[in-house]
Amino acid sequence: MDQIYTLITPQFLVACIGITLLAGVVKGVVGFAMPMIMISGMGSLVAPELALAGLILPTLVTNSMQALRQGPGAAWVSVKRFRVFLLVGMVFMLGSAQLVSVLPVSVMLAIIGGPVAAFACAQLLGWKGDLPGGPSQKLEIALGAFAGFVGGLSGVWGPPVVAYLTALGTEKREQMRVQGVIYGLGALLLTAAHVGSGVLNAASASFSALLIIPAVAGMWIGGRIQDRIDQRLFRKATLAVLLVAGLNLLRRAVFG
Repeated sequence: MDQIYTLITPQFLVACIGITLLAGVVKGVVGFAMPMIMISGMGSLVAPELALAGLILPTLVTNSMQALRQGPGAAWVSVKRFRVFLLVGMVFMLGSAQLVSVLPVSVMLAIIGGPVAAFACAQLLGWKGDLPGGPSQKLEIALGAFAGFVGGLSGVWGPPVVAYLTALGTEKREQMRVQGVIYGLGALLLTAAHVGSGVLNAASASFSALLIIPAVAGMWIGGRIQDRIDQRLFRKATLAVLLVAGLNLLRRAVFG
């Protein structure tokens, strides 16, 4: 704790714990948005580097929990079902990461945020959003490429993934598993990258490790809520959070 108090005051630490608890509840209900809530909330209280370090370990742990909630066998079934999307997305993510200096991140955030917000808003207003021609491997490849491309360029790949899974009408437990697998792999890369960058050091890792507790508690609460809601309500909750995420991306694109 002494190391943590060299980085943050006790009052701000309590606030960060509360923000992480809220982020965990939201993630437990809809399967995503934890990093968005944590970085937005904590970033207004502490240095951006500390906010980023703080979310790394809670994100890694909760995504592992989410992916394996119904066991490794169920997670593997979901991986096999969406293997084309995952593989194509990974390839394009690795490739587009080399283009960061070419296209401004603000442009990419707008490209992602606009369609995602419009999709979520239209669905909440009653548009069915059926995929043209129904699900197909060509469409899966195209959407996987898009999600991976923007993810590698901007670090944001959650909203396109969720929009695709929602458009497919994916059953809520499988949607949660698939998101856990995708974000879990991303969290592993993020952890390794920021151990190397120095963002996750001895002091900031202690702060991040402490936030695992409220994140897991929030996930547990959110999971209990999710178990009690039907597919229709789950879809609406997902779309509502997706709309907020899309609008937040547009805000970042415009105001930085």
